[in-house]
Amino acid sequence: MTRVLHILDHSLPLQSGYTFRTRAILKAQDALGHAVRGVTGQRHSAPPTGDDPEVHDGLAFHRTPGTASGPPGLSEWREIGALARRIETVARTWRPQVLHAHSPALGGLAAVRAGRKLGLPVVYEIRAFWEDAAVGNGTGSEGSLRYRLTRALENRVVKRADAVVTICQGLRDDLIARGTSPERITIMPNGVDMALFGQPLVRDAAFAQSLGLGEGPVIGFLGSFYPYEGLDDLIAAMPAILAARPDARLLMVGGGPAEAALRAQAAASSAAAAICFVGRVPHHEVERYYALVDVVCYPRKAMRLTDLVTPLKPLEAMAQGKLVAASAVGGHRELIEDGVTGTLFPADDPAGLAAAMAALLADTGMWDSRRATARAFVEKAHDWAANVRRYDPVYQTLLTRGQDISGVRA
Repeated sequence: MTRVLHILDHSLPLQSGYTFRTRAILKAQDALGHAVRGVTGQRHSAPPTGDDPEVHDGLAFHRTPGTASGPPGLSEWREIGALARRIETVARTWRPQVLHAHSPALGGLAAVRAGRKLGLPVVYEIRAFWEDAAVGNGTGSEGSLRYRLTRALENRVVKRADAVVTICQGLRDDLIARGTSPERITIMPNGVDMALFGQPLVRDAAFAQSLGLGEGPVIGFLGSFYPYEGLDDLIAAMPAILAARPDARLLMVGGGPAEAALRAQAAASSAAAAICFVGRVPHHEVERYYALVDVVCYPRKAMRLTDLVTPLKPLEAMAQGKLVAASAVGGHRELIEDGVTGTLFPADDPAGLAAAMAALLADTGMWDSRRATARAFVEKAHDWAANVRRYDPVYQTLLTRGQDISGVRA
């Protein structure tokens, strides 16, 4: 058993892809017998409960009080300092053996600073390069001063951490190109808690009728509406899809920065009557909406973020027994084998999307085998219960190294 303190940007009870991955990791480590807790920085925006630690879904999270202030640069430096001090306080009481920091780099820098003081090894896990995420979200621009500073901070953390983890090969290759030794980088791929998310619900025909979906086929997207997701291309493709399959419907579940523009685009489309937006839904109801969908579509735009990072959602869809169609960006190609576990189509190309979708909807004879193959792929390569074991050799190598250095018998 290893005592691992995870350093996080935010956590439960907030709901996001970031917090769901964190939950899955901590739950799976706990099931293996490890002792795990989390510490969040000052950007965790959920109201405090007054308890220390807060417990959500059986997991303990310590909070960093206060709000960083000051001009850009100084504010972030204060934020790092506050989190580092909080890590030290928690560590002196709880006594972890490993500090496991998860991107962004601010948390990684805080962990490295605290780790040096405490004499603890630091693992730094990169889920995405946040400078690229800012470009994808429309809040930053590639090559800007902020972009270059964020990249420099990331490089600094990677250099000073004792071990580095990424979620996919694309991120690992990029770090190697920057000069990081391949031996220092371990891949921990995105996964699905099959015990929690691997039992699909039966389609509720009355619920489908209430949403105007009819008998289908239903194309769906369930997630956050960011510009890089390419949902405008999916909506633009709907008239051509309807020309091939007049009974097809599009179900859009979620919300985000692009929602208003997407709703306006859909309302102005000749396919407006076939497009249904339902907004955000509680996480515990997501499976009810998955049950309505035949094909889940991920039309991500081509850019550094989508080429380097593998998303979680296609794996969830496969686990739910759904057909998956996605743009042929690097992150999707790492997860989806075209014609085997899913369908790939050209990115940034509504006409290509429509053609691929029409062909998929017409070839119903292979649907059952495709769904079974995709689900088996997730069970074999992306079930958290098995994948989380990949952390153990990383931890043990660092702990053994620390024992050797200190003269304690390994």
